[in-house]
Amino acid sequence: MTIRLILAGCGNMGYAMLTGWLNSGKLAPEETFVVEPNAELRARAADLGSRVASEVGGVPADADPGIVVIAVKPQVIREVTAGYRRFGNGKATFVSVAAGTPVATFADILGSHTPIARCMPNTPAAIGKGMMVVYSNEHVSEAAKEVVGDLLSASGEVATIADEGLMDAVTAVSGSGPAYIFHFIECLTAAAENAGLPPKTAALLAMQTVYGAASLAAESREDPAVLRRQVTSPNGTTAAALGVLMGDDRLKTLLTEAVEAARLRSIELGK
Repeated sequence: MTIRLILAGCGNMGYAMLTGWLNSGKLAPEETFVVEPNAELRARAADLGSRVASEVGGVPADADPGIVVIAVKPQVIREVTAGYRRFGNGKATFVSVAAGTPVATFADILGSHTPIARCMPNTPAAIGKGMMVVYSNEHVSEAAKEVVGDLLSASGEVATIADEGLMDAVTAVSGSGPAYIFHFIECLTAAAENAGLPPKTAALLAMQTVYGAASLAAESREDPAVLRRQVTSPNGTTAAALGVLMGDDRLKTLLTEAVEAARLRSIELGK
């Protein structure tokens, strides 16, 4: 069967995306080809039914994929991408999920007329709950944009941006964002323990409360501010707690500073 997609790199993110494509039926296993030098990671791709190789030289000479996904660490982007030059300058659409690597880097390696879509996913993509934001250069056709968007939707929600410069803000909000939420859960658990709850109960309350609140916010038609007010009785317990979090915009200021720190670091890493 024709190879429709080549996946370069099958680490955590690459494997999560591959699993989503196959489980959703968006791709048949035999339509995918995975290039992964690590034997253990390569084996799990093979277990899914994908054809695999340890290096790009193992890709069949007559392969004519519509899409090549680059899912390797930024440090090896140039070395890895160079192996796929034969698919550049319009032969395939390239999709990168490497943080901080601009489209210009891929164009320099693959040719100035190469269709390139840069995607910033996040780790919840591993369970189909991710947030994928895509920037495409002028060479990506509308048909290719639809195909890329459809594939990425197997891993969660997909949004597009027209200005690549906004990718640093995307990285700071949704790319790094899961870590902020994980830390919030850690802190809420610690606060629950400090209030006297047993560790296991504290952890369950913190985890389920965050999960439930996020699910309600996602499924409700109401704005989060409205949902917050619905929970907050005048002079009640929630109001007392929010007086601490919202007083002098404490939490808002803290998160704004955190996102800005991440955005500036993303800019530095992209240079």
